Amino acid sequence: MSSYILALDQGTTSCRSALVDSNGDICHIAQREFTQHFPKPGWVEHDGREIWLAQMQTIEEVMQHGREIAAIGITNQRETTLLWDRQTGEPIGRAIVWQDRRTAAACERLKAGGHEPMIRERTGLVVDAYFSGTKIAWLLDHIEGARERAERGELCFGTMDSWLVWQLTKGAVHITDATNASRTMLYNLHTGDWDPELCALLGVPMAMLPTITDSSGIMAEVEIAKNLRIPIAGIAGDQQSALFGQTCTEVGMAKNTYGTGCFMLMNIGDAPVISKEPLLTTVAWRLNGQDVFALEGSVFIAGALVQWLRDEMGFVADASEIEALASSVPDNGGVTVVPAFAGLGAPHWTSEARGTIFGLTRGTTKAHIARAALESIALQSLDVLKAMRAAAGVELNILRVDGGAARNDLLMQHQADVLDLTVHRPKSHETTVLGAAYLAGLAVGFFEDINVVAALGNLDRAFVPGQDDAWRAEETRQWDRAIAAVKTWANGNG
Repeated sequence: MSSYILALDQGTTSCRSALVDSNGDICHIAQREFTQHFPKPGWVEHDGREIWLAQMQTIEEVMQHGREIAAIGITNQRETTLLWDRQTGEPIGRAIVWQDRRTAAACERLKAGGHEPMIRERTGLVVDAYFSGTKIAWLLDHIEGARERAERGELCFGTMDSWLVWQLTKGAVHITDATNASRTMLYNLHTGDWDPELCALLGVPMAMLPTITDSSGIMAEVEIAKNLRIPIAGIAGDQQSALFGQTCTEVGMAKNTYGTGCFMLMNIGDAPVISKEPLLTTVAWRLNGQDVFALEGSVFIAGALVQWLRDEMGFVADASEIEALASSVPDNGGVTVVPAFAGLGAPHWTSEARGTIFGLTRGTTKAHIARAALESIALQSLDVLKAMRAAAGVELNILRVDGGAARNDLLMQHQADVLDLTVHRPKSHETTVLGAAYLAGLAVGFFEDINVVAALGNLDRAFVPGQDDAWRAEETRQWDRAIAAVKTWANGNG
């Protein structure tokens, strides 16, 4: 009997491979970083060939610890866009990364043309350079001969999952799963397929698009090593994979990932709710041909705020020291931090906003600012969850958390207090890896069913609310005042 699922985690800065056993434990993991290219301000690129080589290195390293593999699961950075030659498999240029803003002007033209309501209703997305559609068009229009070749069917488009599958199958299979497809601005949530009108509007020939598959199912068989053939059986974008890895399989269950920013996703079931709130609707996963949907809200600055306090302000020498500094005072001393370094994300979407500190006095210390900074991460997530509750019309009893900043007990307790919800932190923070493993394992019977996966248990600690409604009301009043002031300044009305 096979002992492991091989989970491939193709991230924004590194590639990783992991062996996951039937208890949901990660037994071995390998990681390789790759180069970040910044050719112009606001541009971010990756070398597709370098990513493939880095991923293969991690596969080879981790397989030294075990070859008894039942299936491969893949999770990946979303929206990053690569084009390659269908015959040779060679990229025709670097990939445009999800962070890249070069197509912002094209998105503004779509908005000015009145197309955003239709795009939002069909895709669940706002019109933004974040997503893949305008990136594809940019590459076709700026690489000589690319558009003509694409129209002749000579080029393939893919996000990183498609690229890895293409390489693993030696060019035999060109697919993506529904979660990644739903991040392109070309996928119709209501039909579950590519939308011809959207493709025409954005100037993307449909011949270059991959076939859309389930997130769990046998998609291809690959020879991962000599005389070792293994099925690819799971694919999901990283945030959806984390949602599945946190086993948020019932309507109303949600997870929040605390990384550089925060990504909160809530399971809303089998009908896409196009939110009147400024949230995204996305495919959470597709099982047995049925899409399950999620609402998604992104906070731009979370862990990056701690990095700023460390690197630019010199408050601490190591990020792990921020909790002790913040805990050295009983409260924030009246200080409120709004970390809008790159504007405000969901649910405010004020790109002109900038970071601000309110309430400074002569008695303010580094500890007060550090505490207010951690609290601001929790308060930004509160705003997102409020919007989700309003949009989905469902209540939430538990928030599941992961990511590096989730290790901070002070932050997690404050999150529980301001949300008035229990916060569950897992033993393993590698929920993205686990999601890919669970999706692949379910397809091949490595895990019997979704209930078995949900029962594996991964709880490290539950943070229970310890404050009353009066405290919460004052906390949110001060935060709302600060947000309003930042927006006023951003709009030039102050």
